[in-house]
Parts: sequence; C-alpha cells; structure tokens
Amino acid sequence: MPLHVPPAPAPALRTVLTALGSPTAVREAPTPSLRTAQGPVTPELPLPVHVLDRFTAGGTPATRLAGWRFMIRNGDRALAAAETRLTPDGWAFAHFFEGPYIASTERALRQAETLPQAYQPRLLSIPSLYMLTLWLHGDRTADGSTGGLQATDLLVPLAPAPPGIASHRPHRVAELLPLLTHRVTPAAPPLLGSPA
Repeated sequence: MPLHVPPAPAPALRTVLTALGSPTAVREAPTPSLRTAQGPVTPELPLPVHVLDRFTAGGTPATRLAGWRFMIRNGDRALAAAETRLTPDGWAFAHFFEGPYIASTERALRQAETLPQAYQPRLLSIPSLYMLTLWLHGDRTADGSTGGLQATDLLVPLAPAPPGIASHRPHRVAELLPLLTHRVTPAAPPLLGSPA
C-alpha cells in the first residue's frame, strides 16, 4: 500500500532550499557526493525525526520531535540528506550528511510500500543504542510532528543496527520495545556481601 508521507513545515523546507542554493553550505558539507553532483539536486521525501530518550518500565515511552529529514535526490537516486531543527526562532537548517542510513532508509521505505496496511513513515532515533528506525505509524492522517508510539505501529531497524537486532525486519512496537528497554536498563549492581 502507498505510504502517507506527512507534509513538512514550509519553513523547514525553505531552510533546506536556501542551504542547497548556498555554494558555501554545500562546499563545507561532509558530503562528497553532494559536492560533486552533476545537475540539479532536490529535497524530497520529508520525514519527521522523533527521538526516544527515555524508556519507562511498563509504559509506552514518550517521543519528541527533533527535526525533519529530507532526502536529497540527484536524478533517480538519493545521494545525501538534509536535516532541520526547531529552534526558538523557528525552523533552521542543521546539516547535510551521507552514509549508510541513506540507502537503508530508501530500502526500508520500499519494503513498507509492499505491506498490506497503509502507514505514515517517520524516523525514530534511539540515541542510547545508536539506533535509527523507520517508524511506520498506524494513524496515517496524524500530524507527523505529534503522536506517540502505538503498540501496533511497526519499527524497522535501519542498517547498521545494534548487534543482535536484524536490520530491515519489521517489528511491532509491543515486541521490540521490551528488548530495547532491557538493553538500555542497566543491571542493578550486586549488594555488598552478596555473591556476584
């Protein structure tokens, strides 16, 4: 089924277009493929980037919107991405980047389009595990900047994923969160005098 990509805030898109039009911003970006691109480059496929900072025992963890990510296309391929951040003064361009998450995101989106249910694609960053997932939100009409994880939403770990977690394998939130919570919750230290 087709994915329902939420519209990005117009000011966020404008900041990316301004950065793409700036020879200095492109030249100073750590993105050789962007600097050497032949022909026009365009920002496409805006995805809200949510962050999961804290896990709560027994409850659904809260996410927060951190920005919007745009795939930067040159012809028929994505060669980089642009990230924007919300600041007290509004949306601001953050940076360009490239690397394995670009191809991994495209692959996960193609996989998601073959699912029998329609979803709203988002990205979910889990900094404590150095993990990024494609978050397939079941409420495809929701505002992309709001809404929490639902037990029936899908998370697709992007490559490279942490050891022991398969990339590009969709997991229901209710299945994957307990595993992730276990990984980020430190074991209690042994009490003095107790066997280790």
